Amino acid sequence: MRRFRGLLPVVIDIETAGLNPLTDALLEIAAVILDVDKGGQLYRSQTLSYHIEPFKGARIEAASLEITGIDPTNPLRFAIPETQALYRIFTLIREKLASFACYRAILVGHNAWFDLNFILAALKRHGMTDNPFHQFTTLDTASLSALIYGETVLARALRRAKISFDLRKAHSAIYDAERTADLFCLMVNKFAFTPIR
Repeated sequence: MRRFRGLLPVVIDIETAGLNPLTDALLEIAAVILDVDKGGQLYRSQTLSYHIEPFKGARIEAASLEITGIDPTNPLRFAIPETQALYRIFTLIREKLASFACYRAILVGHNAWFDLNFILAALKRHGMTDNPFHQFTTLDTASLSALIYGETVLARALRRAKISFDLRKAHSAIYDAERTADLFCLMVNKFAFTPIR
């Protein structure tokens, strides 16, 4: 991933029970690993997704659940603790860092700072120190699509990019992460990369 200065872009989407990463539950997370073909084009390679148990004392806002359609108490979610979900995703990312000879991952997301803040809060909550992501740098598809397509809303940006988007499947971490990955790859692939000497 020479294009990203030794950083490995990993697309992340989360679903939460509110907007405050310090108090509100993290309910779903999906990570999309990208790869590069022989022509240097990025493409979506592998997706990992987990339903997450709300941490002890987490706040759950009814309005957020109404948007996502998630029932945190449903046993058929087969939710796992935050620590397990993050450990599994981080393990895969570390394997990919080694295979691409990258030194750190960079979080790609639609409004990426939101996703990164929830991950950082979960890590702090559990005393986890093995974060593979850059601590503050992200690649934000909301900003990039505003620049390229004049849209910041994911559904509208995808429409302008001619990528299909089903509103009935929106607000599922796996669906939104994969659509965000498709949008990111399209935007990156659209522009030839010439290293500055």
